[in-house]
Amino acid sequence: MLPSRFTHPLKLGLRSLAAHRLRTLLTTLGIVLGVASVIVMLAVGEAARYQAIKQLEDLGATTILLRSVKPTDEPTQRQGVDLLAYGLTFRDLERIRTTVPTVSNATPMREYRKTVRHLDKKMEARVIGVTSDFLRQHNIRMASGRGVEAADEEAFAPVAVLGSAAAEALFPAQNPLGQALTVESPDRQRSFTVIGVIAPKTLAAGADGGDADLNKVVFIPFQTDRVRFGRELMTLKAGSYSVERLEISQMTITVGNVADVPRTAKAIQSLLDQYHPRKDVVVTVPLDLLRKAEETQRLFTLILGSIAGISLVVGGIGIVNIMLATVTERTREIGIRRALGAKQRDIAAQFLAESVLLSCCGGIVGVVLGVGLSFAMSGLIGLPAIIRVWSPLLAFGVSLLVGLISGVLPARRAARLDPVEALRHV
Repeated sequence: MLPSRFTHPLKLGLRSLAAHRLRTLLTTLGIVLGVASVIVMLAVGEAARYQAIKQLEDLGATTILLRSVKPTDEPTQRQGVDLLAYGLTFRDLERIRTTVPTVSNATPMREYRKTVRHLDKKMEARVIGVTSDFLRQHNIRMASGRGVEAADEEAFAPVAVLGSAAAEALFPAQNPLGQALTVESPDRQRSFTVIGVIAPKTLAAGADGGDADLNKVVFIPFQTDRVRFGRELMTLKAGSYSVERLEISQMTITVGNVADVPRTAKAIQSLLDQYHPRKDVVVTVPLDLLRKAEETQRLFTLILGSIAGISLVVGGIGIVNIMLATVTERTREIGIRRALGAKQRDIAAQFLAESVLLSCCGGIVGVVLGVGLSFAMSGLIGLPAIIRVWSPLLAFGVSLLVGLISGVLPARRAARLDPVEALRHV
């Protein structure tokens, strides 16, 4: 049980606040909105941070991405055919594997856009030649069937794994497993058998310099792609063929230790610069992107929380105004209490108790409202509602602090009133 010197001011404060319900409600509204906005803003910031970091973590903290990019110089003109050779080669893959000791694995992939058809259904899709490690490295789950395996590469098997959107577009009313699809090319059509469908998946946008959407894709074994499509990718352009000589679109380099990632990236960059003077290869370190994303999202959350905290300050100003008005309104009451023996600290304690009760009630309602709005917004924006334990505690604690600080000035003014002058107040 609390001593009466603590409970008595609280009882008097509750009685006074209950006597002016509308004024109490309007005063606490600022605190309610302030606390709720702090919780919602922090929840949105945490959700955005979680989503960005999760996508980057899919790439792996011990990986380095090498991606082929088109050089800016003009291609060689040869008898009306544009022949442009650029990007990573199989020799680059062999050099990296043999000369950089910290590299534990290096897996290539190649991608290009083709028209994919099944009977009367067709779509423009990204065809990606991958090794058996690709799906595992990027944390891609299978919705049905299986992924590309090492045996498929060894046998140059004409098999394909579809993204979720590609499977729905090409096989809207049937099971795609075991069905045949055709990849169209200017020289000839090539058939593949569907062996699996992946679950919906999106990588970190722009993290590897390519398209982040893995839903409208067709995965085929890398060696099958190498044999069936060759090094030169042909595209029909206004009566002439555009030819690109591209052996590898991207390499995923795996390093055994996170601490070795920065120096491994520098070694690979130095090695590639010797053989790619046209700067047609970009080296990306997901670990650096992950750290930058964490710093950016942390700053983003801090800014959002600070903006929301302003509303708490506004709510505190509202409490100060109302409590100062209350002091003036209750001047005669204060004089009577002083005349009956109440001390200055008793008067101050009552007004402090009222301001703290205002902020406490507003803080509780604001926490409930903020948590509810966070879950409601998560459904609207498609991000998970992430409310850290410290978030409502921080918002509620700040609201109490604001109430305490807001009540100091009115409490001091009330306590210092001269009893004689207070009794004369009408």
